[in-house]
Amino acid sequence: MTKQSFIKGAMILLIAGIVNRLLGFLPRITLPRIIGAEGVGIYQLSYPFLIVLLTIITGGIPLAIAKWIAEAESKGDHRRVKQIFRTAMALTVSLAAVLTIGMLLFAPFIIRYILPDSRVYYSFLMMSPLLIIIGISSVYRGYFQGMQNMIPSAVSQTVETVIRIIASLALAYILLPYGLEWGAAGAMLGVVAGEIGSLAVLLWLYHRNRKQTKRAGAASRPNAGALSEEPDSPSTPVLRRLLGLSVPVTGSRMVGSLSYLLESIFISRSLATAGIATGIATAQYGALQGMIIPLLLLPTALTYSLAVSLVPSLSEAAAKGDKALIHKRLHQSMRLSLVAGAPFIVVMGLFAEPICRIVYAHAEIAPMLQLLAPVGLFIYLQAPLQAALQALDKPGTALMNTFIGAAIKLILIVQLASRPELGINGAIIAINVNIILVTVLHGISVLRFIGYRMNIPDFFKVGAAMIIMAGAAKWIMTHQPLTMEWINMLIACMAGGAIYLLLMIWMRIIDRYDVARVPFIGKWFK
Repeated sequence: MTKQSFIKGAMILLIAGIVNRLLGFLPRITLPRIIGAEGVGIYQLSYPFLIVLLTIITGGIPLAIAKWIAEAESKGDHRRVKQIFRTAMALTVSLAAVLTIGMLLFAPFIIRYILPDSRVYYSFLMMSPLLIIIGISSVYRGYFQGMQNMIPSAVSQTVETVIRIIASLALAYILLPYGLEWGAAGAMLGVVAGEIGSLAVLLWLYHRNRKQTKRAGAASRPNAGALSEEPDSPSTPVLRRLLGLSVPVTGSRMVGSLSYLLESIFISRSLATAGIATGIATAQYGALQGMIIPLLLLPTALTYSLAVSLVPSLSEAAAKGDKALIHKRLHQSMRLSLVAGAPFIVVMGLFAEPICRIVYAHAEIAPMLQLLAPVGLFIYLQAPLQAALQALDKPGTALMNTFIGAAIKLILIVQLASRPELGINGAIIAINVNIILVTVLHGISVLRFIGYRMNIPDFFKVGAAMIIMAGAAKWIMTHQPLTMEWINMLIACMAGGAIYLLLMIWMRIIDRYDVARVPFIGKWFK
């Protein structure tokens, strides 16, 4: 099995993430045109409950697998790797089966008393197979990530995205004549089709790698069969340690998932208190969660790839007691997140209205994007910090930080979104406060545990580059060299991005050695 370095593994996931995000925007753009903002709202309202159940199944188990397998591999304990994988799969499938049955049995009660719009019912039923499918996939991804092989995750994500796009749009269009709720259900069924395709790819790659490993092992160790007969060495029981590693992380993510569920409920109830009708409230929530936030999360293709690669890398370094390597890896992650996320903040804040008009044909939702854009940088920095806390066996701290942020967010949603003069903007303010607070708390925690400090001059350099980039892009957009708005905006963004990149190189934030680590194109810079 091919093992990649930290940066190379992150870059493989990054390339796949960028491709998937760009492809994933096809349904984001097209779906509102098929089922409208209200249909997107119905589709989105079913997600928070699904996320809560998926968190129970997959919240901490894949991370625990990746962390523990990375440690076992660093010691050459291949028997332990098999035990971890099999135990994790049995636990995940059992949890998924129980929760799927419970979800179907209690569906009418959940729709009536928990979710804020009864039209969610069909989408809710369509998404029920996702628990088992995603649960199994997550175990395979955790295994590959623990082996520090990011290619299977990257390939499976791309396959999932392509199938989901085609199936979601086709099924939404086919089922829409039966009603808006059926159109949303069709889009959800497309998600199921995509996850089935992703799981099929992971299964194929896993069995192919097992065959290659067996052939390599047989060639290098003629007595491998005899070795397999040796009794296991005494060690911590697999299930107990697996739960010990995964439960705190699951708890931390559960806080975020429950917060997401309560957020959807509280926003709808608060908007109703402000005098906004249910249909309009659903449409506003759909615009926020289905259109604006996905735009804001585009750069998380990078932060996700860094966080996934960071956990096994830091775990391996921590197992060896290499504090210098821990600091180096974390610094690389924070610097890349900062540098890659900053230009997106400029573009979204500066061109919010043309972006929403060109992408979604809904220019009226631009104020939401303008209000959220400034805190995007905190989102991009949050993922590596949280991954560091989890890799360093401090998931309880991440849990407490997340809980504090979630509690304050929900209180602010009730207080602000229920005001008629604020409405949905009140909810966005609450979300912004949550993002900033949790990121700051994570940063303080990492500083306290390992003494890591972010390089403050880098922030000033990146900030200066953002201002210059914004001025150049705004000047080009204002002069409008061509008649078509989207081409003018594209030229402005590309020119501004080129200036930003040159400034990053001139200020030595990035250099050719950073580019040399990027797969495929890196060889030209070595």
